[in-house]
Amino acid sequence: MSTKDFVEKDYYKVLGVPKDATEAEIKKAYRKLAREFHPDANKGDAKAEERFKEISEANDVLGDPKRRKEYDEARALFGNGGFRPGPGAGGPGSFNFDLGDLFGGAQGGGGAAGGFGGGLGDVFGGLFNRGAGTRAQPRRGQDIESEVTLSFTEAVEGATVPLRMSSQAPCKACSGTGDKNGTPRVCPTCVGTGQVSRGGGGGFSLTDPCVDCRGRGLIAQNPCETCKGSGRARSARTMQVRIPAGVSDGQRIRLRGKGAPGETGGPAGDLYVVVHVDPHPVFGRKGDNLTVTVPVTLPEAALGGEIKVPTLGGPPVTLKLPAGTPNGRTMRARGKGAVRKDGTRGDLLVTVEVTVPKDLSDEAREALESYREATAGEDPRAELFQSAKGA
Repeated sequence: MSTKDFVEKDYYKVLGVPKDATEAEIKKAYRKLAREFHPDANKGDAKAEERFKEISEANDVLGDPKRRKEYDEARALFGNGGFRPGPGAGGPGSFNFDLGDLFGGAQGGGGAAGGFGGGLGDVFGGLFNRGAGTRAQPRRGQDIESEVTLSFTEAVEGATVPLRMSSQAPCKACSGTGDKNGTPRVCPTCVGTGQVSRGGGGGFSLTDPCVDCRGRGLIAQNPCETCKGSGRARSARTMQVRIPAGVSDGQRIRLRGKGAPGETGGPAGDLYVVVHVDPHPVFGRKGDNLTVTVPVTLPEAALGGEIKVPTLGGPPVTLKLPAGTPNGRTMRARGKGAVRKDGTRGDLLVTVEVTVPKDLSDEAREALESYREATAGEDPRAELFQSAKGA
């Protein structure tokens, strides 16, 4: 903001006090207005944020007796914002001044500005340059990371779970001002911007957060006992979070805008949820497909037939088992797997496991003996030995 703009601003009007107001009256007016228009009390209200910056700027000048004196003298010199012409102004021989030229410094010895030597910008630079650019930058809230453990079914189908989170939020004791009286002052180091610039070499400048105000642009005059003047305090809250269907163990989910609240109108941070999934006693998972191992008897594998297979959370499905099905063969039940991102489902992969009975009845033993005699000429290991010799 230029020096011209500062001279033309009526800080007394901004605070709503007369020009002969005492320091106590100025301080009282500022406190009242700061509480009313503080950004943390008017979230998302751009007009209130701009009004708060004007109030802070006015208090930064009028609240300092030395700066107030310089401001009053500058205003008197220019007629409260406009150059005060001499007698006969507007009549014959009168001339107009461009106030921007006056504050632009001495462009040359013969111009109007040149009559003031080094330019009025040099005279009042110490006062107004400190107040320039006092726009506190919006600060994004911190990201938060949490963990949640789901059952196997919840991970496949999706679930809404409560999460208790702890993060930094505007201090309730001081309404986020950092000052127990609600009257912080503009940081003199960064002049309220929350940032400081330093030379980076090659004509470039680098911007860093101000270490004196921790990037807030404000410094507490009477630090709040709860937040120690930071304006932020630890806050715990419980949030209902929807975990989408089809998440896997160890997956990290990002929920935009669900993290810690921002400052000075800044956006909230993000919430990252790390998912842990408990194993299932029957089902397993390969990507979008579920897996299950189903035992079958020797006659079922040899002769074929129909078998019922359980599904996750639904009725069983019937699969046709071909005759001569070998142990370990995998069949597919389409659409009975995990939910994909597009809403469709993967498949259920069914692996056959031929079981061998441990105890046989006399009839079963006799039947197997008959089967062995009927297949005595067959050697299932013949090809194995032939391949071993030829290798």
